Amino acid sequence: MPQKRTPRARSGSSQRPARRSAGASSHSSLPTARPSAARPSAKSRRVGTSASSIDAATLRHAGASPKRRTAPSEGKALSLPGGHEVLLTRRHFLYGAAGLATLAALGGATAYANSHAKGSDDLNVLTVPEDAVYDSQNLEQVEDVDSVATVVTTAKLPYGTLLWSSDDETAVCLLPTETAKPLAQVGILSLDSGTCTTVLEHAVGEDEGFEIYDVRGNASGIIWTEADIMDGLWRVYAAKVKGDGLGKKRLLDEGDVNWEMPTLAVAGKYGFWQRLPQLNGEARVENSLLKRAKFGSSEAEVVYESQGRMACAPSSCGDAVVITPRARTSGTYYQLTKIDGASGTVTDACVLPTSMKPMECSYGPTGFNFAFEAIYNYGDGIANLGTYMPLTPVEAQVSAPAPEPEDTAEADGEATIAASATQAHSISVDQANAATQAYSDTPWFRYARTPISAPCWCGNWLMIKGSTNMCLVNIDEKKFAALPLEEGADSYKDFLASSGMGKRAVTYSSVNHTPINGETEKCCKVRVWETK
Repeated sequence: MPQKRTPRARSGSSQRPARRSAGASSHSSLPTARPSAARPSAKSRRVGTSASSIDAATLRHAGASPKRRTAPSEGKALSLPGGHEVLLTRRHFLYGAAGLATLAALGGATAYANSHAKGSDDLNVLTVPEDAVYDSQNLEQVEDVDSVATVVTTAKLPYGTLLWSSDDETAVCLLPTETAKPLAQVGILSLDSGTCTTVLEHAVGEDEGFEIYDVRGNASGIIWTEADIMDGLWRVYAAKVKGDGLGKKRLLDEGDVNWEMPTLAVAGKYGFWQRLPQLNGEARVENSLLKRAKFGSSEAEVVYESQGRMACAPSSCGDAVVITPRARTSGTYYQLTKIDGASGTVTDACVLPTSMKPMECSYGPTGFNFAFEAIYNYGDGIANLGTYMPLTPVEAQVSAPAPEPEDTAEADGEATIAASATQAHSISVDQANAATQAYSDTPWFRYARTPISAPCWCGNWLMIKGSTNMCLVNIDEKKFAALPLEEGADSYKDFLASSGMGKRAVTYSSVNHTPINGETEKCCKVRVWETK
């Protein structure tokens, strides 16, 4: 239970929470050209780069050219990045990320990867030749968008609303208010009717200075975080969805300034949260954890444990979640990991080359997809910025762990018992190798635009954010279509709320527009799409 603290008055103006915005890109929305930072020939040496650090209240420019950084000599294995690191997500725009944290520059040394298929300790890493990657510049455009997709539901929500959807029934909404307290509320939007019902009007700990900070949910339940940013405290809550409201609100976890605000995901009847230590906090040597709890229960359990920081936030993928822990080996190798929501077991994995750090990851009908906002001087076919996924389905499954000798625990004592407990919350190098090799043996697709968010699947079409428009891509037929924009949308245009796979996809735009001889329209416009 949280420690009881004396209620106190909160200072602050009555201005509305800040919303995310981004500068408009001058690039075309059509994936017909490579980014300006295109990779040189195989004979010239590429240098690993990172996207520029940005103001925490501004999105990445869709077509921005990344800065270049030089990898050190071969043989070093240093963690990336160093210094303070804060994950930039849409929730930061609600409170103003500039007041919470700034992004750490992805500078300093990186580990230089060699071209062998084996990593440290005989670890298989993803190896994709350049000629095995189909680039989006070769896609054929479908001019008649109506022949590809249609809008089945629309909705208008308060200006600055943020949305997330991981099923075909609902989207969970973070609704800004007109007051300083509460700053935000939680709503559930029906994707059939377009009706939004407010289910959480204020934080559970509002009297103690807490505000609703982030939320994820599906038709089964919601999970949310509350923050007291004045004292650096956070809590994780969850509740079942019951009719037009919520069941009992359950406290699942809490922390202080030594732990980052958890990032959230949902899968089936479970809520998940990722717990990472602050780089400069007292818990900095602790492992990173993925935890879960069933909606309606307060019993939390560790699902996965990473010896080092995970690369990005977990992704909701229907009945599963995808995370990016470190592979259990020396050096820094990020491992794309799919975890079944019902059982909590790992069902698929793929290890990236050393120090290649994805900014987003998800899962589709062909397997993992991931995005780089950097250009690397190694990695062959996956060295450039963009979003990657297999062109054909990968059938790989994580192999079962090898049995432990019966007398191991007696011989090694408590140390071995503790190690075994840790191993139970991760997979070994041997378990990941076969799955990784299967991904190396398949052809890949690259969407050649600076990534903004993970894509989703709407029927048989991939929906992904282009430089300006939201685009649909049929990787089987090698075609794409650019969806029309909302008139008067802010500079970042449409944003993708959906993740994972489904028959529907949700996009939204913050619109502040005054037509000629008309009234000002200021709202969040939501569109629910289905493909044909």
